[in-house]
Formats: sequence, C-alpha cells, structure tokens
Amino acid sequence: MTSFIVMQGSTYQEEKQLGILWSPQIDKSGMVPHSWKRMQEVKTDDRIFHYVKGFIVAISVVIEGCREGRKPQTMQNHNRWNDDGYLVTTEYRELEVPLSIREHFNDIVQYLPIKYSAFQKDGSGNQGYLYPCNEELSLALLECISVQNIYQLDENQLEIPVDEVIEKERNPLQTIIAETESEAKMKIRIGQQKFRKNLMPLWKNKCPICGIGMEAILRASHSKPWKDSSDEERLNPYNGVLLCCNHDALYDKGLISFDGQGRLHISKQIPEEEYMIYWLVEDLKIPVHPDNKPYFKWHKKNVFENGESF
Repeated sequence: MTSFIVMQGSTYQEEKQLGILWSPQIDKSGMVPHSWKRMQEVKTDDRIFHYVKGFIVAISVVIEGCREGRKPQTMQNHNRWNDDGYLVTTEYRELEVPLSIREHFNDIVQYLPIKYSAFQKDGSGNQGYLYPCNEELSLALLECISVQNIYQLDENQLEIPVDEVIEKERNPLQTIIAETESEAKMKIRIGQQKFRKNLMPLWKNKCPICGIGMEAILRASHSKPWKDSSDEERLNPYNGVLLCCNHDALYDKGLISFDGQGRLHISKQIPEEEYMIYWLVEDLKIPVHPDNKPYFKWHKKNVFENGESF
C-alpha cells in the first residue's frame, strides 16, 4: 500500500461525484509533468489524501489502479487539458472536519520530502496534481485527522445513546484510518529491521566515531532519510552508517556529516571547546565503502548544517 496527496481544487466535486482521479498525459507543449506521470504508480488499495484550497477534505481507497482514460464528459469545460489521460477509480470518504494544513504545518513539516513535496515552506499547496506521501508523512496526517474527526469527543458524550456510539465505532473513515496506520507502521518497521540487519556488519557492529559496540544503543542511521528515499534506497545498507545514540542524533539533525572520503564534518553550531563532550574529533576519518559515497554526499549537501529545507 502506498499513499499519495492529490491537489484537486476546482475539480474536486466533479471527480468525487464520479469516484475517480483524472489527469492528462501530456500538457499543451507536449511535456509530461511529474505530477501527472505519477498517476501511473497508483495501484489498487493505495490511499489518497484529497487537498482542496488549503485543507485535506477526504481520504479515499483506490478501487482500481491507473489506466488510460479519456477526459470525463463532466470535465469538458477544462479545455486547457488534452483529452487523453490517466484514470484511477477510488472511493471517497469525506472528513467531517477538514484538516487545515497551515494550522498543522508544524506537525508535518519534518516529514515533507525535499523533492516533490506537496506543500511549500509557508504551508500552501504546490501546483501540480498528484504528489508522493511517504509513510511518516501519512502517519502524521492521519494523527491530525484522527484528533479532529475521531478522538474529539462531545462534553456530553456519556449521554449519547448506545446505538449512536456503536454507529460511530463503525464509521468507515475510522476503518480507513486504522488500516492505513497499521500498513504504514508495518512497512516502516519491517524496512528498518531489514536495513539495520544488513547495515551492521558493514561497520563491524560498532560506531565508527567512538567505537561503542553495545548493540542496544547502536542505531542504523539513514544518510538519505526515509522521507526522501525510494523504496530501494530505504533498504540499501550503503544508504547509512551505524552510530551510537549520541552520534545518531547529531547526524539526524545535520550537526555532523561525512564527505565522500569519510572525513567528519562538524557543524558550526557546536563550539570547538565542546567537541569532547560529544566525543567528536576534528578531521576524524571513517572507512568508506564506494557505495556509501553518493549517500554521504547527499546528506552533506541537504541535511548538514540544517541545509534540509524541510
């Protein structure tokens, strides 16, 4: 199961009534925008978050994955688009309380990918149609949606008749949220376990910075984070380094990094007189596998010194 965010705007009502997503295949200049091409990735049982004018207004389950399909008759007024397109059949579940992205931006910003993010730095939506939604972002959105639509209880809830309580528990939206959360958490857990298992022997089961080898406090640290990686990159043991808890936290926050030669770089946010507090040695060089190099370089460019845009 994969999740996506669709930016619908004026097409939302038409597509909701038809139970579809639809995008053209090419634009008027013959180009293929990434947000249209991504429609080809959508498969049965995938999840869609529907964004309209600043709000997530619905979640849907894909009934039939992407196929080629002509522009629906009810959308003929959108004459700036070619008629040949991609079609996805999906079952919409509207939220009783739409989720304002701006109001909850601080809850999701850390999970937004650097490339192909659905949202800008100010919380507004990007132009385009279909955007990726990694598992961490999906879980963050679901938590915010759940707080407003499921966990938000009336002060007089104890007075609600039993039949109404049972009906609320059978809410299809609640089922979608529960199933989506379970699938996303399982995918992350299984992926991280496999990543750690394959990464540890590459670093001889110890932190290359301080030499700690106690397995309980060692972390398999991604160089290119989960949110920015493809499924293949997430499981690639060379996309990471084995670090103790202390150095894992510094690496994750961009306070330390490595270049393609394995040389340690320390953020200016850490004063030199405090290096030993963090067990950091200037100009330390760790052993590097050739396949580590592109990932170390990515981390240094995009995460180090808080270079990560979100």
